[in-house]
Amino acid sequence: MSQVRSLNRVILVGRTGKDPEVTVVASSGRQLAKFSMATNEGYFDKNSNAWKDLPTEWHNIVVWGPLAQKVEKSVGKGDMVLVEGSIRTRKWKDKNGQDRWNTDIQADNVIVLDRRNKDGAAGSGPSYSGDKFGSRDSFPEAGSQSTPPFESAKEGEDPAYEEDHF
Repeated sequence: MSQVRSLNRVILVGRTGKDPEVTVVASSGRQLAKFSMATNEGYFDKNSNAWKDLPTEWHNIVVWGPLAQKVEKSVGKGDMVLVEGSIRTRKWKDKNGQDRWNTDIQADNVIVLDRRNKDGAAGSGPSYSGDKFGSRDSFPEAGSQSTPPFESAKEGEDPAYEEDHF
């Protein structure tokens, strides 16, 4: 009889929707960084002989501990990043007592692939001197077809401010 195992692993490449929000969780003293990330896909339509973009997908990225400190120093809005991690879905109650669910990517690794210049153009801006950060070729920019997550979250209302108890 064989044992069947499962795997919860995510690898995303996309552009950040905003600068990371960094806080310290009062109960544990651990640092938490969170940011939104857009990914988009597409396909080549042979009938029109053109590339067709599919809708942009937005992801909530949550980073804990020392990696959160690196993200705070090295990741900015519009940067192309690679995120490795796992999917976490958490149930919580809002201030009205309603059940809510959040699905986040809990990052184990974040690598800056390309930096957004101050004027908004993609390119290889100043790179972080850390061993896992640097510039790479530019990828297509993520569209803005929907609102990035975490936009309206306030401290104390967002369960990502609470430490996971897995």
